[in-house]
Amino acid sequence: MNISTFYLPGRVCSTKAIKEIAEKATEMYTMICLKPDIEWVYLGQERMIQVLEMTGATMVYADHFAKINEAVTEAPVIDYQIGALRDDFDFGAVLLWDTSKLKALIAQIDTEYEFAGLYDLRLRAEKLEHIPEYLYYEVETDTRKSGEKLFDYVDPRNRQVQIEMEQCVTAHLKRIGAYLKPGEYKSLPQAEDYPVTASVIIPCKNRARTIADAIHSALAQKLRAPYSFNVIVVDDNSTDGTAEKIQAIHDDKLIYIAQDKTWHAIGGNWNVAIHDPRCGKYAIQLDSDDTYFDETTVQKFIDAFESGNYGIVIGTYQLTNMAGEILPPGVIDHREWTDDNGRNNALRINGLGAPRGFYVPLLRTINYPTTKYGEDYAVGLRISRDYPIGRIYDVLYNCRRWEDNSDANCDIVAMNRNNWYKDRLRTWELLARLK
Repeated sequence: MNISTFYLPGRVCSTKAIKEIAEKATEMYTMICLKPDIEWVYLGQERMIQVLEMTGATMVYADHFAKINEAVTEAPVIDYQIGALRDDFDFGAVLLWDTSKLKALIAQIDTEYEFAGLYDLRLRAEKLEHIPEYLYYEVETDTRKSGEKLFDYVDPRNRQVQIEMEQCVTAHLKRIGAYLKPGEYKSLPQAEDYPVTASVIIPCKNRARTIADAIHSALAQKLRAPYSFNVIVVDDNSTDGTAEKIQAIHDDKLIYIAQDKTWHAIGGNWNVAIHDPRCGKYAIQLDSDDTYFDETTVQKFIDAFESGNYGIVIGTYQLTNMAGEILPPGVIDHREWTDDNGRNNALRINGLGAPRGFYVPLLRTINYPTTKYGEDYAVGLRISRDYPIGRIYDVLYNCRRWEDNSDANCDIVAMNRNNWYKDRLRTWELLARLK
């Protein structure tokens, strides 16, 4: 079938291995398999060749089936877009390349990577075509839940891989004209008078089990004079007794907002809070199932904001279970962030960190997208384009993992929807930067 077939052990591989494939590829098409034991649907390979020829793509990839302990499930993938810059984009295990175009791309490569060879190659590709047909079976070896995979990119054991991936995406942004140079920022909007220095924002929906812990954690904050704060809880039509839990807490600093029946999601709840006249100059995040590490969190945010002209300040959190016991990988501090290149690398990673604090005069000009996933990433990308981001490397926050986390155990449909949306956010941001 005019196919040269090669096996690579996963998406993390060297430039040397990619170049060796190009040297040995002698047929019209080159198939790179990232997993062993691929089994084909009848005429599956022929279909991939057919689509490659029809579309003139550089590479095609397809939906497939996953085998897990002899059980077979559908494993659809998503369309590629120019903002699909994350290095863990799932193409499936089979990549079929036009050999002549593959060799031409590899001839352009001038940097030797130990881990980012395949990533470098596909960033350079002009057209990657998704075939929404189930064409083969692959054996799934990573059977962890989605919530367990979520933090792989910040695991210290993967640090050297992440360094190379950042170098690779930065070089790509420079090639296409979307790279942001260090230190080129706009001036922040001027602040008006605010009723308090900071507001802790807690959006919630059906969090009767955890909302009281979150609120008490916020109300326990201690601030130095002359600073002040309040706590704004926005309840989005809970039906499990959450509202009653909130209303049972009596404190002058607590502000309760009950949403109307229209669509809000997390982003819409944030918008209601930050545009409320009782909101402070800084808005500090607290999710409804998490808690602050201690009573100094809000003060540390204020100190960071007032030490620099930041649009966002992002802290450090630790993963715990509901009993407060530390879960691996433990502390998530995003020390890979640099002032010079963080906002470029932000287009590769899936999040900028937490907890987040915002300069409200700026946030009110941008607003959150009205969605329940990726809303924080959207705002972070937008602000990072034009304004500096501050960092706090002290642990400020307990991110409590439990069965009701929104990303604890997503099925493939939900994961694809979430990944597609974040890729879309990157696409829009990339287009804005290209301007």
